[in-house]
Amino acid sequence: MLKRNSGTLLHISSLPGDFGIGTFGKNAIKFIDFIKECGMSYWQVLPFGPTDSYNSPYASLSAFAGNINFIDPEELFEEGLLTNDELNSVKYANPYTAAFEFLNLTKIPLLYKAFTRIDGKLKAEIKAFSEENKSWLKDYALYTVIKEANLGKEWYEWEDEALKLHQEAAIEEAYVKYRDTIEFIEFMQYIFYKQWAKIKAYANELGVKIFGDLPMYISLNSSDVWANKKMFDLNDDGKPNCVAGVPPDYFSAEGQKWGNPLYNWAEMKKDGYTWWMNRLESSFLLYDVVRIDHFRAFSAYWSVPVEAPTAVTGKWIDGPGMDFFGKVIDKFGGDRIIAEDLGIIDDGVIKLIEDTGFPCMRVMQFGFDFTDNMHLPHNHPRNSVAYTGTHDNNTALGYLWEATPEERAYVLDYCNFSGGDWAVGGFYNTSVKAMIKTLWSSPANLCIVPVQDLCGFGKDTKMNVPGVPNGNWAFRISEEQLENIDTKWIKNLNKTYHR
Repeated sequence: MLKRNSGTLLHISSLPGDFGIGTFGKNAIKFIDFIKECGMSYWQVLPFGPTDSYNSPYASLSAFAGNINFIDPEELFEEGLLTNDELNSVKYANPYTAAFEFLNLTKIPLLYKAFTRIDGKLKAEIKAFSEENKSWLKDYALYTVIKEANLGKEWYEWEDEALKLHQEAAIEEAYVKYRDTIEFIEFMQYIFYKQWAKIKAYANELGVKIFGDLPMYISLNSSDVWANKKMFDLNDDGKPNCVAGVPPDYFSAEGQKWGNPLYNWAEMKKDGYTWWMNRLESSFLLYDVVRIDHFRAFSAYWSVPVEAPTAVTGKWIDGPGMDFFGKVIDKFGGDRIIAEDLGIIDDGVIKLIEDTGFPCMRVMQFGFDFTDNMHLPHNHPRNSVAYTGTHDNNTALGYLWEATPEERAYVLDYCNFSGGDWAVGGFYNTSVKAMIKTLWSSPANLCIVPVQDLCGFGKDTKMNVPGVPNGNWAFRISEEQLENIDTKWIKNLNKTYHR
């Protein structure tokens, strides 16, 4: 069971910095110092994988590879792999939003310049890293090469080429053909893992744990699906029979049709769920604890016909349940996994969480429906992680603004809001502070608050709108904003509520 603690949620991409996106650089170190100064013990991040064309970390092109945009150029400069002029050429003026289009144009050319300057010692380190990670890295590198060689074409126009290559055991020939590019991809992944290892080690030295996030599903257009076809529910042409999603819920009246391929759990069971075990092992190298997103799909998952226009016509299909998690607990223990049990929760999900012993989740914003809701702080179980809101929610201030007058009055009364103008945002906002204080008094052993709520920011800073593909994941905090957060108040809150 988790010990009584607190933490904050901020993705790497949202960190301050000069390069259009947060990186594994000095500002990550400063953020860990900030967490320590607040008396908190957890830094929660979103998934680290390469993102899709909508920049979503939950639609990754690999379950194992890292997002190269997080590589810190300053460290490459300090190692002599970049010049000062090259470093300055990739600086970006706007500190408040992630510059995805700018990064698409500049990041890989910059990293390639660094790659051309590696010495024999670094080559040997990369080779050792590649050998240690060959179970996924070779497939990812080759698949990425094929994908890049077919830019401008739709996925289905070149997938047959990739599939044929894999099935005909022509991979070794392809490695020779694309050797230089594959070695560059391996270099980027090595640097990603090397830089993050330093950040994580620093956090752990200060007693700060990294709270990671594991997406339930993998993108159809990914190296994992390409290299492991039989592990997914696909037809003979390599296309999904049905796809993942969720039925109508709090976020969408039509449900959400995600489009990810579903797992072939019967096939995965034959080898003891090896692919999943490798995935979890990789995650535990990156993070101290891992939140499994959409945990309810292990109990039963929503299967949506490919041709369906929305997710409404899907159906529930039983997941692997304790047959899977029994093996997970035998291999890794049960104290490093958090169950994201949001959405439509039935008795089967509740029993699975009880059987695993994993902490569940509670979200304060879901609680104020004028019933004795399980998300209200006084109802939180000790073995849970409680939030004001997650990356999929509005900010706390944005939530108050969009609530009905009756709902808002209920929230403020429940949180013992004692004065000031609830509607005025900023670092000393009184209404959001009342919500955070109420959350901290919860029985939940771990409380997490997004950085946006520590700042009293409004809805324009929320990270994601579920079911809406565009305009998400871009929020960034500046150094000045981070410095203005009331750290003394948070530290005193942790002392008061023994977190």
